[in-house]
Amino acid sequence: MDIGLGVPSGGESWKIVERAEELGFTHAWFYDTQQLCGDVFVAMAAAAMRTKKIRLATGVLIPSNRIAPVTANAFATLNAMAPGRIDFGVGTGFTGRRTLGYGAMKMDDMEDYIQAVYGLLSGEIVAVPFEGKRPKASFLNPDLGLINLADPVPLHISAFGQRSRALTAKLRAAWIDIVFTEHTGLRDLQRMQASWDEAGNAPEDLYATMLTLGCVLADGEPYDSPRAVAHAGPGAAIFMHAIVEAEAKTGKKIDLPDWQRALVDRYHQLYQSYEPSDARYLSLHRGHMMFVRDDEASLVTGDLIREKTFTGTRDELVARLTNLKKAGYRQIAVQYNPGQEGMIEDWAPILKAVQAA
Repeated sequence: MDIGLGVPSGGESWKIVERAEELGFTHAWFYDTQQLCGDVFVAMAAAAMRTKKIRLATGVLIPSNRIAPVTANAFATLNAMAPGRIDFGVGTGFTGRRTLGYGAMKMDDMEDYIQAVYGLLSGEIVAVPFEGKRPKASFLNPDLGLINLADPVPLHISAFGQRSRALTAKLRAAWIDIVFTEHTGLRDLQRMQASWDEAGNAPEDLYATMLTLGCVLADGEPYDSPRAVAHAGPGAAIFMHAIVEAEAKTGKKIDLPDWQRALVDRYHQLYQSYEPSDARYLSLHRGHMMFVRDDEASLVTGDLIREKTFTGTRDELVARLTNLKKAGYRQIAVQYNPGQEGMIEDWAPILKAVQAA
């Protein structure tokens, strides 16, 4: 089993990746959320210069935010800096598009984009969809040594729905899932395994990665301790961000346990206070997956942290993650939050224990 680190991209995120390599992490997943983080490729380039073994991946790139030749060029350049250590994680967009006021992009457009990027990385002449046209493009000077087209760049697709799982299986790509509970992790994996099987792929060829976050509690530490809120609170808040935004868009309430419904209803009241009223997403997603805002702190309860994140004692977390490993996840990645870099020291021995189990 591989172990990874979720990295909010930034000018100094290479430092945590360098430390992760020292601790035995195999992958670093850099976020592509322009309104929340620094530039993903700049951050990856800095890490490429300071590391020797750890794989560097977009986690995940949003195709609509840059044209395919630019993306292919970035990967080829990184591949020259860290040969054979670069991975292309891609998705239709959650945070990276919602912070701009958009929903997920079309699946067919993402597939066209992936094909164009890999055609270029293969040295081919490809038609690139852009501005309603499909002009041809190719790298013109690969022989100068400025880019690397020789080493492969593996594809990982973040897939939560049936169509995206089917595309992952069709392309025989690795699969990325965001997992906040053992139950949903097992459910999602079973669905992906079914899509993989339907495409006629061998079960052992599915490389499944789960990304999560939470807090390693000391004995007797409550779920709503300041440290637990700083480490795991952003994961609990995401649950409400997603529910509130979905219900505001559709006008339909999602079925929830009474205690969760009470929290979400209070969050709706908060959401309605955000200005400008035609861009409430700007306030809703500030701090998304990185810190708990002051205005939402009272809603990020110990119960929500316990139910919606991987928070618990060392032994509890090892047991839960080992179950997911045995079910078929081949990489478990955890996120650290900016300002909470010590999280990596907490998680490393737990991931190593799961790796050895």
